[in-house]
Amino acid sequence: MVTVPPSAESRVPQESVTGRRLRVMHVILSRGFAGSERAAVEACAALSRRHDVALVVRNDHRDRSGVSLLDELEPGIEVFEVPPRWRTQHRLAEVIERWRPDIIHTHLRRGTRYVARIKRTARHVSTLHLHLNGPHYLRTDALFCISEWQLATVPSAYHGRTYLVPNSLVSHPRLPPERIRQLRAELGAGDDDFLIGGVGRIVPRKGFDVLLQAFAQAQLPQAKLVIVGDGSERGSLQRLVADGVRFEGFRRDVKDLYQAFDLFVCPSRYEPFGRVIAEALDSGVPVIACASHGPRDIARRYPIDLVPVDDAATMAAALRRHHAAGRRRIESDLAEFSLERTAARMEQAYWAVLSSPSTASGSESGFAAPPRVPAAVASAPPARVLFSPVSGPGGAGELMRSLIIARELAKEDPSADIRFPW
Repeated sequence: MVTVPPSAESRVPQESVTGRRLRVMHVILSRGFAGSERAAVEACAALSRRHDVALVVRNDHRDRSGVSLLDELEPGIEVFEVPPRWRTQHRLAEVIERWRPDIIHTHLRRGTRYVARIKRTARHVSTLHLHLNGPHYLRTDALFCISEWQLATVPSAYHGRTYLVPNSLVSHPRLPPERIRQLRAELGAGDDDFLIGGVGRIVPRKGFDVLLQAFAQAQLPQAKLVIVGDGSERGSLQRLVADGVRFEGFRRDVKDLYQAFDLFVCPSRYEPFGRVIAEALDSGVPVIACASHGPRDIARRYPIDLVPVDDAATMAAALRRHHAAGRRRIESDLAEFSLERTAARMEQAYWAVLSSPSTASGSESGFAAPPRVPAAVASAPPARVLFSPVSGPGGAGELMRSLIIARELAKEDPSADIRFPW
């Protein structure tokens, strides 16, 4: 992980934001519908009220359960499909050439990598939904960080702009008591049961195995645990569960379900932001979360009960505390995550990027021409960069990504002091 600070966020006069209609193309080449996909479709919806917006997806955008982000896309947004593997970059370049966007806004690694390699006149910005997991992010004109911790990972050698643009939140209306009672019954919980909920992709980094262990250790009377979502670990975890645990799979009414919970738990080992936490707080339900990057940032301003990552015993103790406290609701002002504010930040950043010299225009080889460095910057001390790849599951991949980024940084700035803690 790079620990040097980024450049400061620039501000744009309000009159610049109210200029002409922009042509904004969002690119996300993943499958299914989870947090990153929701962020992309919500951004498209909000920006389309003032600008021309297109969305590029892969043509096999539905996951194994048949779920797709296009199911949630508002009408009026032009959609282009590209092949998922063969000639993806070629087709994407054709779409860009034909639609002629002012801004290309990529989400996740694959789309960012392809756009960084394409010759274009449009400016390229990318949202860091995860982390800097590839050198292509450093060839963008701007990076949108969804959490404060990400800002510190952007190397000082990066020549683009950095912005804090948190994930958006569309506040959900309060449900009537009879609807909440109906939902609880659907989830197998009666009026006297204490219903604990978890929401997310059922994959190793989401830590649902730890939540199941903690629930079993807590031994809570009249408690139920419901996990909403799908993923590669669902089958193996379902075979291990005890009584009182229910897997619901993917549900489109998940925002309704939060209000049926008496407690929400986010057990993620790795969580860059924590959209599910914001959605749970919006519903008024108390939250327990593992202290990974995003939840730690949110907990600085909101009442979240943080527990260590991968610590089932401490999580079990937290479950007992909340169970003993009984049902309660909390109120949080989440205006900073509103879709309107997020869209305004994006629009402001777009105009700032368009009004400044481009740092990279893309190239077929995948390497942009080195940017011109002002004399004041050229005479500055060499950048100091420390990489600290994670260990444990996924550590080998993280190390390889860090080595690739370090190599690209060394090419951009041969004088940089780049180190690994070995």
